[in-house]
Amino acid sequence: MQLFTAFVVYYNIINQKSNSMKLNTAILLPLLLGFTITTFAQDTSGDYVEFNDRKNVVHGVYLGLTTHYGEIEDKDTFFTGLKVAYVANQQFEIGFVGTFFYSDQNVYRGISMYDEDLIGAYGGLHLEPILFSKHRVNLSFPVLIGAGGMGYIDDNYSDHDFDEDEFEDNAQAFFIVEPGINALFNISRYLQLEAGIKYRFSSKFNDAKSFAPIKDINGFSAGIGVKVGIFNMGRNRYKKNI
Repeated sequence: MQLFTAFVVYYNIINQKSNSMKLNTAILLPLLLGFTITTFAQDTSGDYVEFNDRKNVVHGVYLGLTTHYGEIEDKDTFFTGLKVAYVANQQFEIGFVGTFFYSDQNVYRGISMYDEDLIGAYGGLHLEPILFSKHRVNLSFPVLIGAGGMGYIDDNYSDHDFDEDEFEDNAQAFFIVEPGINALFNISRYLQLEAGIKYRFSSKFNDAKSFAPIKDINGFSAGIGVKVGIFNMGRNRYKKNI
């Protein structure tokens, strides 16, 4: 309608004014038409799509503490772990983890007068893909690839002197792979809880001095943990949902 009105005005001006005025009007008319068309287009397109081409990359980093319970050779074993990791886009973790364990073995190895328990530690590369990362509860599949060492200590070590030389002479190194499955609970931007199970695959030991030698530390463990850090720093605050 506005375009048609502008055309009628132009036609009347041409017929009523002088030749000089016709020339000036002819020059101004394209500007008038451009303005009219622009106004018309704005009136007819009330909705339009906004977008930006910034990548919505989310970074994170945290420090985690875990505690697990399991068994080695059917004996109670306790695990405590510490890990630090980088979180890529809330979908994948990569970092390092270290785990200390104590197993109540009560084995007699014929070296000392006391029964002995197993202690050790292992650590290495931590990898953890995460599913459903945008939900309050996530599912993840952590895996540790690394190495460690183990040795024996007197059952009642608090009542006896610790023989460091004997411990080092009987310590053994091993390789380990420990996959698992976790449920992750997003409490806040800075806090996350986890609960899950793991299974240890270790290399074989050579303990000929024990009457009941431990061959490896394979086995399940289950436990909980807490992660403290920033899980979504670097968010794209300008990204709009369409």
